[in-house]
Amino acid sequence: MQQIINFVIRYKVFLFFIFLFAISLLLTIVSNTYQQSKFLNSANRISGNFYKVSNNTVSYFGLREENERLSEENQLLRDRLYNRTLLYKQPLDSTEKNYTLLRGKAIKNSFANQRNYITIDKGSNDSVKQDMGVITAKGILGIIENTSAQFASVQSILNEKSNINAKIKNTHHFGSLVWNTKDYSTVQLVDIPRLVPLNVGDTIVTGAMSSIFPENIPIGKIVSFDLDRSKSFYYIDVQLFNDMTNIGAIYVIDNLKKIEIRSLENETELDD
Repeated sequence: MQQIINFVIRYKVFLFFIFLFAISLLLTIVSNTYQQSKFLNSANRISGNFYKVSNNTVSYFGLREENERLSEENQLLRDRLYNRTLLYKQPLDSTEKNYTLLRGKAIKNSFANQRNYITIDKGSNDSVKQDMGVITAKGILGIIENTSAQFASVQSILNEKSNINAKIKNTHHFGSLVWNTKDYSTVQLVDIPRLVPLNVGDTIVTGAMSSIFPENIPIGKIVSFDLDRSKSFYYIDVQLFNDMTNIGAIYVIDNLKKIEIRSLENETELDD
């Protein structure tokens, strides 16, 4: 308190000048319409800028909540899409489901090795199991390989062991999606017969032969292709829709018919 008193005594002349200046400025504004309008315009501009900054700040901190809401909506829409007309062509309001989706987030990602893996924040406590598919809003990421209680490791499509059924969109021509370990933005589609018409820019999606992924999930687009004349099959480079260096929100897909399908396939192989 004594410091405040000393400050007032030391600067009393200057403070008295500021006081008189403020009174004169107020009287000028009150008694003159032009100055009054200028003052109000300036005050409105300052308050407007303040509210704009304040609103932007609130909006920024609300992005997490908004992203969470959008992620929930995406999960619902994808769940309805994948269960609408897949294996049994059931109607949209059918209670029978072929797939379930679980939202999650990638917390670790590698893309520069020959065998790359992604760690996600969902595990066995969330009913995540081996051989479930993992996708993003843009396309496929890989397949669950191992799980712990709270986390799971995903074998990335950027893995020399990866082999996923894929096809050319809007056709029934399918092959195997593999990776030659050279470029993290490009994978390869093999076993497409030479009689199949191809064009650079054609879209590649998941095929119907997979027991892990629903059909027609985006993968990428054709950027080049060569014909292996010794085998009469194309070797196709596919540029991925996903940016494999920047993975955030993910969805884990569980094919509820997978056990039945694989059991039937195993019986068929044994009969052969």
